[in-house]
Amino acid sequence: MANLIYDFTEGEAFKRDFALRDQIRRAAISILSNIAEGFESRTQALFIEYLGRAKASCGEMRAQFYLALDRKYISQDQFEIAVEGARICSKQITSLSRYLESKPNAQRIREEGTSYHV
Repeated sequence: MANLIYDFTEGEAFKRDFALRDQIRRAAISILSNIAEGFESRTQALFIEYLGRAKASCGEMRAQFYLALDRKYISQDQFEIAVEGARICSKQITSLSRYLESKPNAQRIREEGTSYHV
């Protein structure tokens, strides 16, 4: 999703609107960053919380697509691809959250055999 957003926001129209371009990119980056941060968190509950933040960023990004379309920064086809991608991403995050909620006592994945030398 983030790569798609970067591709769509490379156009000339977005180059003039730094605020929207940067905000939509930050939302896309936030999705993958929150998933990664949650995965590395200490507890299942924290992972689920980070997934909620990632899902919220999907909604933010989807709203920004509407503005980008209205401002004619993206085509109708790009809009439909982006909104559908955001919808799928949001749905996948919801499914993962529900799965994790159904396994409240699951062991967190730990890296074994890792040693850190300074």
